[in-house]
Amino acid sequence: MRKLRKLPGPDDNDLRAQVHFCAETGHIWLYEHRMLLVHAEAQASLRKEIIDTLGLERARGLLTRMGYASGVHDAELAKSRMENLSDIDAFMTGPQLHTLEGIVLVTPIKLELDRAKGHFYGEFLWENSWEGQWHRRDFGVHREPVCWTQIGYACGYTSAFMGRPILYKEVECSGAGADHCRIVGKPVEEWEDAADHMKYFNQESIADQLFDLQNQVAHLRSSIMEKAKMPTDMVGESPGFRAAYELLKKAANNQISVLLLGETGVGKEMFARCLHELGPRANAPFVAVNCAAIPHELVESELFGVEKGAYTGAQVSRPGRFERAHGGTLFLDEVGDLPLPVQAKLLRVLQEGEVERLGDSKTRKINVRMVAATNVNLQQLVKEGSFRSDLFYRLNAYQVCIPPLRDRKEDVRLLVKRFIQKYSVLYEKKIAGITDKAKKALLAYSWPGNIRELQNTVERGVILAPSGGRVEINHLFTSYEETEAKGVGLDIHGGLDVRGWGSAKDLCDAVLGGAITLAQLEVMLLETAVDRARGNLSAAARMLGLTRPQLAYRLRTLHGDEEGAGKPGPAEDVPAQTAQDHL
Repeated sequence: MRKLRKLPGPDDNDLRAQVHFCAETGHIWLYEHRMLLVHAEAQASLRKEIIDTLGLERARGLLTRMGYASGVHDAELAKSRMENLSDIDAFMTGPQLHTLEGIVLVTPIKLELDRAKGHFYGEFLWENSWEGQWHRRDFGVHREPVCWTQIGYACGYTSAFMGRPILYKEVECSGAGADHCRIVGKPVEEWEDAADHMKYFNQESIADQLFDLQNQVAHLRSSIMEKAKMPTDMVGESPGFRAAYELLKKAANNQISVLLLGETGVGKEMFARCLHELGPRANAPFVAVNCAAIPHELVESELFGVEKGAYTGAQVSRPGRFERAHGGTLFLDEVGDLPLPVQAKLLRVLQEGEVERLGDSKTRKINVRMVAATNVNLQQLVKEGSFRSDLFYRLNAYQVCIPPLRDRKEDVRLLVKRFIQKYSVLYEKKIAGITDKAKKALLAYSWPGNIRELQNTVERGVILAPSGGRVEINHLFTSYEETEAKGVGLDIHGGLDVRGWGSAKDLCDAVLGGAITLAQLEVMLLETAVDRARGNLSAAARMLGLTRPQLAYRLRTLHGDEEGAGKPGPAEDVPAQTAQDHL
């Protein structure tokens, strides 16, 4: 796809110069239009609430009409400038205002415009779409384009400017998984499926909406009841987590043995407890045993019990874990570490439903739901002769694979929020949240210790963070060298730590190997220079061998998502700030 280098249009600086802040009256003015500076997160929360309340279709209509109204207002501003500009120059006011307002970076690809003849064709590239980013954060990748407010704006602006209905369609969308958004606009009658899109510009009766919402309430209540069954500590919405959880639920109401597979720290015991709580044994005991934590010579007595005098030191008779779990669930974690003799006795217990204590000839009937877990390949252990094949097939009747946290990045935000709530109460601290750089580091880190490591990291962050403040990156990670969380290029002070790469060759290998992109590297270098210059763009530009306008331009264009909106422009010299990039 080829971008136009730059269509003729009004000077960007001219538009920015018309933005005025009045501290005495609390007004922000763009020419004579009053503007508002709002938090992106608050706007996204409102958008999410509208979608949750009205449903996707009605929310799409409402948001499209909101954008349309905004576009019409901006078209009035563009028309007021037509005396001094050509049609195309004046038209480009809208795309530049859309960029200036922090909504999306607009680049024209093709533009044909003749107001006198009513001819219009426009194709534009949208980068860093605010709406696409936040929709993807709140709802995941969508199957259709989701930048409804922005499409409404384009339709309203162009229709008002041209004096005839112009319809845009989003043919690529970042909210639907594309790298960027792309829109095409032309008169309504030139679209074969115009009716399918124009319906969103028609207002609907609130009575009809309420009627449909009543029907949705019943469905939502049943969904809420279903979700309520999930234990409070079970957190996740990623596809991998949901697939594992659905498998677990299907096994809850029967007695089949379940084998949980997953790396250390993924929450295997949590899944086992969830299985117990979802099933008919929920009111009976849940007994967990970590087979790797018990000395081999004591495993048999711990599992099956011991009679007094069975061996030196056995002063009293005591039941084993099987007897304690009678009627409930026995969870054997790290089952691959069981000694072979114990494996043989375990197999007999599972087959016969009875247990014999160490040093006793009496058998006792047991009724136990067996759940086993391991982080090793049991089939490989069978081949090596360290695990019985018959026991493996007995335990492997129903397998549930729990994905590692690095494959569940959608769940990191939910888990962090849950852990912050938990430890804020435990340590009696008021935590306002977590900083943007800390969020980036949490998402970039691969979490080899999985959820357990994340939980410990957040706990440390809550302890170190000041009461009433936010958890910062240096509260979470002790140093750059000890964590790859700074794979995004941030050290604990927000700069590029060259020591973390070892040498220039290591840095080149990281780029060529895909560990970091060239664009990310350039962003890191620019931000580091600005930080070292304490926000002085002129000084930062000198460090990099650039002119000040070149640096300002790169800061605006190289940042992904929303970040470019918060960077200094050529006409201002204020400290650079990292914009919101929420988990």
